[in-house]
Amino acid sequence: MVQAGNPLGADRPGGGAAGTRSLRAAGPGRPRRLIATHTTKGKHMAHHTRIKVRGYHLDLFGHVNNARYLEFLEEARWNCFEDSGTLAQFLQSGLGLAVVNINIDYARPATMGEMLLIETAVKSIGNRSAVIHQRVLLDGTDILVAQADVTFVVFDTRAGKAVVLEGPLKDALELIQAQSA
Repeated sequence: MVQAGNPLGADRPGGGAAGTRSLRAAGPGRPRRLIATHTTKGKHMAHHTRIKVRGYHLDLFGHVNNARYLEFLEEARWNCFEDSGTLAQFLQSGLGLAVVNINIDYARPATMGEMLLIETAVKSIGNRSAVIHQRVLLDGTDILVAQADVTFVVFDTRAGKAVVLEGPLKDALELIQAQSA
């Protein structure tokens, strides 16, 4: 089972109201999500996703291939948006999120068997886009493996065009941002 925390219900120490969800099967191209939670460090709160490095994540040199980090980061963003209820709001509104830029810095290699902790937080919100900052750490340490800023735009799924981010959807992102600031 996966323990999930909801940042919109921050009445619980270490995160929001807890729920459970069955673990999605791992496979090539899909990282295994072990646990998604929200934790606090002082007043700061970021969404956390843990991923165990598997053999199929590795390249010829025995460490996680650079392209796999993009998949890990995407999994963590999906977890964050699902757990906050923001994803459901976007889908019900006929809106989607499209990544338009990723800047990633690699700090150290990750190898098979290591548990990675991915922190996800909303960094900034504009009229049509937002930036999410993500850090990949060795779980249980402050050792940085990689970090990225991911810019996405909000678009109308029917028209296929970027739209202004406003109303309840912007409010939901601002709440996630405030909790992680």
